[in-house]
Parts: sequence; structure tokens; C-alpha cells
Amino acid sequence: QVQLVESGGGLVQAGASLRLSCAASGRTFSSAYMGWFRQAPGKDREFVATISWSGGYTQYADSVKGRYVISRDNAKNTVYLQMNSLKPEDTAVYYCAASSTATSMIRGRCEYWGQGTQVTVSS
Repeated sequence: QVQLVESGGGLVQAGASLRLSCAASGRTFSSAYMGWFRQAPGKDREFVATISWSGGYTQYADSVKGRYVISRDNAKNTVYLQMNSLKPEDTAVYYCAASSTATSMIRGRCEYWGQGTQVTVSS
């Protein structure tokens, strides 16, 4: 079992930056892909970004490419999402997830999910 706990959400103005963190505990697996999803009110949950165990592979949704950066610190069992140039349309609950493959991650078929952290961007 893996537990994922997100932190770092909050209320910011458009153009600001935020960094989300996701701390993993419990059983960890060396081939794990970690990632972030988000769900805005009235919308489906959508893939945001993912990173491989080594950090050598990353993938981003088109809507955040060039503004968000995903990274991880395996020594701390933590994955980060640096969000820059935030827009009101980035407002959502952001979820951390873990999966054994990149494909399952991107498709949202993840084995483990966090509880989410709210990000609100005002205009």
C-alpha cells in the first residue's frame, strides 16, 4: 500500500507561481511513475504531468506545457509540481497519483491517489 499526501495549494493571483508537493509513504516501487491530475468544478479529472522513477521521462498536458515543471526527490519519496504563470483556468483540485506504467498514468488508471489539494487562481 502507498499513501500519497499533497500539500502546497492555495489562493493566488493570475501570473503567480505555486509549488505543490506530494509525499509518498508505505510500500514504494522502483518502477513507479508519479504524476499529477486536476479536476475543476463540473469537469472531469484530467492528466497534468507525469515523471518516471529516474526523472528521465516526463510528459505534460498541452494546457500546462511550458508553464509547469514536474520533478521528484526519491530520497525524500516526494514529487513536486512547480506551477508558473498561473491562469484562472488552472483553478482545480490537484491530485497526486502513482502508477506502474506511463500509459496507465496518462490514462488515469493509477493504483494510488492522494486526497487532493485546492489551487485557486483569481483574475
